[in-house]
Amino acid sequence: MSRTAAIPLRAPSPASLQERIDALGPWFHNIDLGNGVTTAPDHFLGDYPSFKFATFAHVIPDDLTGKSVLDIGCNAGFYSVEMKRRGAARVVGIDSDDRYLDQARLASETLGFTGIEFRNLSVYDLAALGERFDLVIFMGVLYHLRHPLLALDLIREHVAGDLMLFQTMQQGSSEVMDVPADHPFFMPGTTTPPPYFDDPAYPKMHFIEREFASDWTNWWAPNAACSQAMLRAAGFTIEAHPEGDVYLCRVADVPYAALGPRAVYPTKGDAA
Repeated sequence: MSRTAAIPLRAPSPASLQERIDALGPWFHNIDLGNGVTTAPDHFLGDYPSFKFATFAHVIPDDLTGKSVLDIGCNAGFYSVEMKRRGAARVVGIDSDDRYLDQARLASETLGFTGIEFRNLSVYDLAALGERFDLVIFMGVLYHLRHPLLALDLIREHVAGDLMLFQTMQQGSSEVMDVPADHPFFMPGTTTPPPYFDDPAYPKMHFIEREFASDWTNWWAPNAACSQAMLRAAGFTIEAHPEGDVYLCRVADVPYAALGPRAVYPTKGDAA
């Protein structure tokens, strides 16, 4: 097994490091920077995301030597660093918040993991990267997006080369029903709509008009059936489901691709 060892850097004193951490606060990722210093010791979720990562880390290849990784919505860079620990040759983290990107740079540099590229880039402008990655991490982002299925389409179209690690907030039923391949307008011989649309296990996306957990950027909450159906519709097959809201996917054929283009934005390879 091959891993990338951290490159020792001249560590700042705890006081100066703490000052830099505080200046970039608040932090959503509680990252252990060594010497008893963490970035969000009072996080309301506890040691997040470390405790969550421990529940599904086993589904990601332990040795990523020579592989490329794209971390979409990288926040403070926890997963970018973890992939570098596993030997990834190229790691790119993107986010649309410069403060998060500065946090990610501080964390990765303090830990000695150099060479991670952090860029301010929207998920809708992924074509600007101009490359495909062996592993795409798309966690904790979908429900913040106004156009979630478009984002999955663009990931599949422009950057997903093999695997995608996906997570989203889910609400509603965790049951998944086997839906028909073709939905009738009415039940045969009647004018009655089919009953499965009211089944809690039918794919449903809940729209949050105002706030969820005091956060106005939480727009969507799919149920489990909807998460899985959206992944398939975008051209991914689910390889592992280690947690209720976490899926390891692999690139697959895009359904109905032979019948014409999907309703996605055109390629914008010259985006800034």
